Amino acid sequence: MVKNTGQPGYLQIADDLRAQIRGGSLAPGAPLPSTAQLAQRYDASLSVVKMAVGILRNEGLVIGQQGKGVFVSDPDQRPAGGETAGEVAELRAAVQDLSVRLSRVEEQLATSTTRRPGRSSR
Repeated sequence: MVKNTGQPGYLQIADDLRAQIRGGSLAPGAPLPSTAQLAQRYDASLSVVKMAVGILRNEGLVIGQQGKGVFVSDPDQRPAGGETAGEVAELRAAVQDLSVRLSRVEEQLATSTTRRPGRSSR
């Protein structure tokens, strides 16, 4: 279940699935549960689950097969420099999170800077 920790839900889900893959409970070649099943398991929206799986794809931990599903990749067939790819994926996720947070701040500023009584606009 996604917890209210301040960390985005998609990162929490990606972290949990990554731990399962690295811990061996999701073995190479094993299918991930469907997006709907993961959404139910983590009590999250489909889009949040898709973002989490996308992170794992970028890291090379899972691979999608059209019409079949998403499967844990074989560690021997993962791209070289897996840690670098993982770091890039984490940086992308952090930038995306910061973009969302910045948009919220800008939106709050825009709504809070309404005209104040007694001031004229020029």
